[in-house]
Amino acid sequence: MANDAQTLSPELSAKLDLLIQAVEKLAPKSAPKSDLDASDCFVFDAAKNILSPVAKVNRVDVSLIKSVDRVRDILLDNTQRFANSLPANNVLLWGARGMGKSSLVKAAHAAVNAQTKDTQIKLIEIHREDIDALPALLVQIRDSEHRFILFCDDLSFDHDDTSYKSLKAALDGGVEGRPENVIFYATSNRRHLLPRDMIENERSTAINPSEAVEEKVSLSDRFGLWLGFHKCSQDEYLDMVKGYAAYHELKIEADELRRAALEWSTTRGSRSGRVAWQFINNLAGELGQKLKD
Repeated sequence: MANDAQTLSPELSAKLDLLIQAVEKLAPKSAPKSDLDASDCFVFDAAKNILSPVAKVNRVDVSLIKSVDRVRDILLDNTQRFANSLPANNVLLWGARGMGKSSLVKAAHAAVNAQTKDTQIKLIEIHREDIDALPALLVQIRDSEHRFILFCDDLSFDHDDTSYKSLKAALDGGVEGRPENVIFYATSNRRHLLPRDMIENERSTAINPSEAVEEKVSLSDRFGLWLGFHKCSQDEYLDMVKGYAAYHELKIEADELRRAALEWSTTRGSRSGRVAWQFINNLAGELGQKLKD
């Protein structure tokens, strides 16, 4: 056999070298290690299995989030308890569009970190389409000395979508359960994270209607706190506008601010925190003023 190996032709030897190189490329590579001290906020890159630090987080001060005082206080308290290594719940923020659900999560994270000196919570955003990669993310951060809020914005599931099973296991299922240093916050326009017609269709066509949707609807039960956001009144909308205008020191008379804000909401056909912020952006541009960072 040794003599046979020594008599390999140069062409065959070259082909064997290429085959060895190809096999080596197929071997799994160890994931690069994330630098968790690089920031207090990260975005999970599922394709690379790495946490990308966010240099400048898009968020507002918690004092600027109006008309949701009760849910704001509940979320702040839950986040503070988590920072203090006390029992805390996963949170689902659901309800009307544009009422500050995702803004409140980011603002609460910053507010609690500002008050907590010993333990800085890391906020990790995971995109809806990467929910299947949650187990890999949990493996990466499970043994870290840091504490983490996993945040998924606009979470919902459509027909034939099975990725919700990964989320159920991550929330409190599986043999190991949810890591003690991890909590999950999600926002959604749907209370049960599923379209109503999907739930009704499965109820109407199943032999046992209650069991047909139990597995999917039970996903929302994994969230210990459900915080509802509802459409705001005109007074609440104007309160948001006034708060933004005062914070950014916009030079406009109160009566003119009210008139312009109402006209803006009428043209948009709705009132919400998002509409108020869009109005402030437009107003600042008209006034030739820059908004504060």
